[in-house]
Amino acid sequence: MNKFMSRLCGLVAIALVPGAGMCADRGCFDMERWDAILADVRTSATAAGVDADTIKATLRSPNFIPSIVRSDANQSEFKLTLDQYLGRMINQTRISNGQKMRTVYPTMLGRVESTYGVPAHVILAFWGLESNYGAVKARHQLTDAFLTLMYEGRRETFFKKQLLSLMKTASKNKLDITDIHGSWAGAMGHFQFIPTTLEQYGADGNGDGKIDIIHSVGDAMFSAGNYLNKLGWDPSQRIVRRVTLPADFDLSLVDGKTRKNLTEWAAMGVTNPDGTPIPVADMAAGLVADLRQDALQESATTVDAASEYGTDTDIAPRPVIVAYLTYPNFYRIKKWNNSNWYAIAVATLADELK
Repeated sequence: MNKFMSRLCGLVAIALVPGAGMCADRGCFDMERWDAILADVRTSATAAGVDADTIKATLRSPNFIPSIVRSDANQSEFKLTLDQYLGRMINQTRISNGQKMRTVYPTMLGRVESTYGVPAHVILAFWGLESNYGAVKARHQLTDAFLTLMYEGRRETFFKKQLLSLMKTASKNKLDITDIHGSWAGAMGHFQFIPTTLEQYGADGNGDGKIDIIHSVGDAMFSAGNYLNKLGWDPSQRIVRRVTLPADFDLSLVDGKTRKNLTEWAAMGVTNPDGTPIPVADMAAGLVADLRQDALQESATTVDAASEYGTDTDIAPRPVIVAYLTYPNFYRIKKWNNSNWYAIAVATLADELK
């Protein structure tokens, strides 16, 4: 612990959170606060039934990670258009790797589908987007990440809940908690579950009696299938449909939240991209589009019309708005990741992997 204290007090560049004590004025580490957090974790974990070995491993030599504090304080909100986002997330390499994984794990994917009703191409799409089929390697020991974020204080209650959930899962499944790594914010494994999601939806896919979504692809796939199943996944429905909207369409309806029957959308001029009628059914759907000006300019088409007398006349450019009808499965994806662009990316990659 002395070596640890020496290392921490040398980190004079760390900007500590308000309330961390007078030491924060000098950029020093508040050891009293850190010790209080560790003591609280010990007490809470014991009360939650976590075994002594897991508690000891978690608190034996905890590390504060300054880079995690910087990452949490400097989260950037990237302003990508939908086309830019899809271009970044969906490419031929990712599609080809997904097709390869389908041949590597046909039995496991079939078991997931028969058990949870989630098709293989959907599982593969989530896997590809979340971790590039397991190729993305985790950087941080999660116990250290959560303790660091608790100390930072901005979301201390949330990250304490994640740490205790991780400890309970490790204890229950006899996992070495110091061997569990993830992102700085706590996502882990092939499908980037946070601990509370894993605790609730984790499933044993390889039949060894424990759940390990980092080292077992089977456990990871079964857990993803279980999660989507509990969210209500309907394998008979598609996720989105690419459509176009007329120039005079009421854009206030294109918010992803307003849902209408497909027959109503068709009556309002929503069509397939080639102008043919959209398939209709007794189903409600929403509409999502990238309505920023640059996206509208990219998707605008100039309509040349002949006058009623037969002479060629150019009329003003008329925007044809590219949008997506969003079916119920779209909103189930958003419970996994609350992003319209992410849900469309899952749908796009899944279609490529059918």
